Amino acid sequence: MRFLKPYWWQVILLILAMGAQVWTTLQLPALMANIINDGIVTGNTDYIVQAGWQMIGLAIVSAICSFVASYLSAAVGANYARDLRFAVFEKVISLNLEDLKNFNTASLTNRTTNDINQVQNAVMMILSMMLRAPIFCILALVMAIQTAPDMTWIIAVGVTAILLTVIIIMVTVIPKFKLFQKMIDRVTLLTRENLTGLKVIRAFNNEEAEKKKFVQANDELTRLIMFVEKIMKLTNPLINVIFNGTTLLCVYIGITLLSKDFAYLGDMSAFAQYVAQVMMSFLMLSILFVMLPRANVSAGRINEVLNTKTRIHWKEQTNGVPEKTPSVEFKNVDFRYAEADGKVLDNISFKAVAGQTTAFIGSTGSGKSTLVNLVPRFYEPTHGEILINGVNIKDYKQDDLMQKIGFVPQRGMLFSGTVESNIKFGAPNATDAQVRQSAKIAQADGFIEKMPKKYKAHIAQGGSNVSGGQKQRISIARAICKNPDIFVFDDSFSALDMKTDKKLREALVPITRNAVVLVVAQRVSTIKNAEQIIVLDNGKIAGKGTHAKLLCNCKVYQDIVKSQLSDAEYESELKLAQKQKASSMDNIDGRTVLKEAYA
Repeated sequence: MRFLKPYWWQVILLILAMGAQVWTTLQLPALMANIINDGIVTGNTDYIVQAGWQMIGLAIVSAICSFVASYLSAAVGANYARDLRFAVFEKVISLNLEDLKNFNTASLTNRTTNDINQVQNAVMMILSMMLRAPIFCILALVMAIQTAPDMTWIIAVGVTAILLTVIIIMVTVIPKFKLFQKMIDRVTLLTRENLTGLKVIRAFNNEEAEKKKFVQANDELTRLIMFVEKIMKLTNPLINVIFNGTTLLCVYIGITLLSKDFAYLGDMSAFAQYVAQVMMSFLMLSILFVMLPRANVSAGRINEVLNTKTRIHWKEQTNGVPEKTPSVEFKNVDFRYAEADGKVLDNISFKAVAGQTTAFIGSTGSGKSTLVNLVPRFYEPTHGEILINGVNIKDYKQDDLMQKIGFVPQRGMLFSGTVESNIKFGAPNATDAQVRQSAKIAQADGFIEKMPKKYKAHIAQGGSNVSGGQKQRISIARAICKNPDIFVFDDSFSALDMKTDKKLREALVPITRNAVVLVVAQRVSTIKNAEQIIVLDNGKIAGKGTHAKLLCNCKVYQDIVKSQLSDAEYESELKLAQKQKASSMDNIDGRTVLKEAYA
């Protein structure tokens, strides 16, 4: 409800318009009673015409006020939903990756669309019904008592019947609403999984199994919808029976009283209309009270997102003065995921400096991607420090840190738009020359120039109309165009062939001379020329040094190289490494020191 605060003046106007509409509407039965008693019964046609014009005037005013109230409730509801959607979206993009693990994509989509629509409808109903119905009910009840006090007990009978009916319906239906939203999430999730994983499903001939899963979820949702709809549809006939029964009771009692006093005819007519207004008001409130629980479930799901507290808090301003020479330093860094038993990273320490490439390699699950994801602060280390340009990462303002980093994820992520808009994503003010140069370095210019509109060529959502290798190269071009202090390549060359990989790495050398380069790779050929290679094994550093040093001294690295080369190639590579080691040995005070710098 706090999202209604900006529209308080519109709500006040709406209440005033509703008040005017209610007052004018409730005058009509009284005027009709006067026409019957003072005009028709006495034959006074002048009074009938005069009262008739008054009724027309009141009806026009009532219609205008109704239009104003309806317009304002629709406008407030639409603006309210817009603000709420933006608040949810803003909250989601402010959360870190670990916070988002509490919500799957399908659930967040439904919360932003279906749940907000439910809440919007409830707000519009509150503004149009909850405010109008009590005013109608109270004023109509007062005027009914003043018009025919002998018949007021009929109202109590009708209202009691309506309330009992609504209470029974609410008790039956409300528990199903929360289950309903969860089932919608399940169907949405299965739909999304099947659409994104269609190739895998077909490749493994698993269509029937996926159909069964979807049919089961869909049938459960359908049964629940049918149950709820049956109960809700039963409401209308029950209410109509009560409504018409009350009207018949009014007529029956009124005719009985007419036998004693015929002048009671006008009062009976007015009373019947006031009873109808009272019953209608309770009916509107009843419908609202049935809708509100469902909207309340949706509001609770929205609040789960809005009230999520991020584990990462950014400074308003960067504390400290970053060094001009880029660097990344890890000091005794540990990391574990929330509620996980073991550490993903354990006591990681290293320093990466400008002009050098620091590469990370290890088996699947060794913590390579997690490590580089700590650099842009997607996650918070559970222990230790990370320094960027000499300043603790926790002391940075978010914008200041992100401007220093060019991040290329494992899966090249493209956004709907054009090739140019995707390359300019991190540097919106980049010139056409910079865009083309970035694409050339990323080895993307070849296929871009062959596209119908070249750099203006359309990119579909998620880059579904380009290949995996093309997505990676455009993603790399995006990072290059930003011209950051720190390049982070998270296994970003995996979809490239060996020739393209080699050309790209050679083209990167001139533009990364004054930048830190962090590379996660599976292929040894991608990182063998790196100045510093860090070998990870079960979250710990198993080795650190150059390719030659690690090949001679690190068992884990040797196993990785062996797995990617034939026996003959491995022996040749090992001999070359041993020669490099021998040529780089100096004897100082009887001790042997291995240099850790190789051309």
